Amino acid sequence: MAIAARLPAEIVSVDSAQVYRGMDVGTAKPSPAERRQVPHHLVDIVDPVEAYSAARFRQDALARIADIRARGRVPLLVGGTMLYFKALLEGLADLPAADAGLRAEIDREAALRGWPALHADLARVDPATAARLEPADAQRIQRALEVYRLTGRALSAQLARRVDENDFPHVALALVPSDRAVLHARIAARFDAMLAAGLVDELDALRARFALHEGLPSMRCVGYRQAWAYLEGRCTRAELRDRGVFATRQLAKRQLTWLRAMTRFEALDPLSGDVLRALLERIEHALSG
Repeated sequence: MAIAARLPAEIVSVDSAQVYRGMDVGTAKPSPAERRQVPHHLVDIVDPVEAYSAARFRQDALARIADIRARGRVPLLVGGTMLYFKALLEGLADLPAADAGLRAEIDREAALRGWPALHADLARVDPATAARLEPADAQRIQRALEVYRLTGRALSAQLARRVDENDFPHVALALVPSDRAVLHARIAARFDAMLAAGLVDELDALRARFALHEGLPSMRCVGYRQAWAYLEGRCTRAELRDRGVFATRQLAKRQLTWLRAMTRFEALDPLSGDVLRALLERIEHALSG
């Protein structure tokens, strides 16, 4: 927001959860006042019963970027869904579309055997993908197994062959805190604030409004997955909080792993000096070049 206040910029959300309407508290979605102050794109574009993919994000984001630039303004892409950044900057592999029947079959297997067992299955057919996934990362384990069962080829091998790479002019900057303890404290404070702001009530209202189930991508988002378990009576309020904080820490860990592999990004420490000034300097240099 501070950058957008100093530049003729519009924000394009790179967040796989903020696309969902009604999921406001648990995604830290920009407030209506903030969205009036600075235009935000790719926020509130699908209902939580729908799926939204990296391929669709890439298509939507490229269209928004072109429109913003055509109006003489600066597209500012902001978010933490690293797969979306990778899809945008490096193109996408030609992967098969989702298969609802196969996904339901995998879900049934997980209900019987548990996701760690399916993670072990994945390790036998696609060790590279399994190595970068946590044994409880249900959504990504399911997709990797789905791709393998549909094509007979490992997801990792298919991702290595990307198509439609884009090399539009850009500057890629990442905020990487130097003190992991500070990051963890802020994650805990952020999740506590979401609970205080009514995360559980928000999910309860969404369940009354939509035909939701736990297998939907929207309901697998951090915070909502744990709140669902609480509403189903499978954990206490204290356990909901602890699980949510832990899951957020795991998400941050995965984001940092992605960043280490994506060499296009320059890392800046938000805990050191005037990071806003450093960001603006790099953006203004890129714009002047």
